[in-house]
Amino acid sequence: MHSIAIFASGAGSNAAMIIAYFKGHPAVQVALVVCNKPGAGVLNIAREQGIPVLMIDKEAFFRGDAYLPVLQEKQIRFIVLAGFLWKIPPKLVEAFPGRIINIHPALLPRYGGKGMYGHHVHEAVLASGEKESGISIHLVDNQYDHGALVYQARCPVEPGDDADSLAARIHRLEHLHYPRVIEEWIRRQNS
Repeated sequence: MHSIAIFASGAGSNAAMIIAYFKGHPAVQVALVVCNKPGAGVLNIAREQGIPVLMIDKEAFFRGDAYLPVLQEKQIRFIVLAGFLWKIPPKLVEAFPGRIINIHPALLPRYGGKGMYGHHVHEAVLASGEKESGISIHLVDNQYDHGALVYQARCPVEPGDDADSLAARIHRLEHLHYPRVIEEWIRRQNS
């Protein structure tokens, strides 16, 4: 059984889709939800599903042990970022080489980097007059939104779109593709 930890900071819609997808899976289980924001919606989702939660502190995460001993104790093999807003510290990237994956709400390498998340991304796409946007699923390295691309899916930017309407279309792509791509990525890592 391959245990994954989902790192999330917000409402948890992607985390919920991932948890549902792997519920009862023969080879993959969501063993831990890691969160940096008290009161985040993802905490309720984890509790409702009976998944342990690890609340993390910024100082310990970046200047301490990055919670590596806890992840090792829980036998975490893969880390899945699902709306996690902190950069992953080098200690974790080194401990999980090629085993940390992220989803970004735009077509990388454009509209990535520090501060490019959520509506900031969609507003930048719209301000640039792009005709399409989409999602990028990529491995995590020591730079924001930089690791090797695993998968991209595209959608049109419609006339009259605002950040909310574009975000809704992007969320549908995330929910449709991210769990399946995670499963394929884990399978490839073990073949």
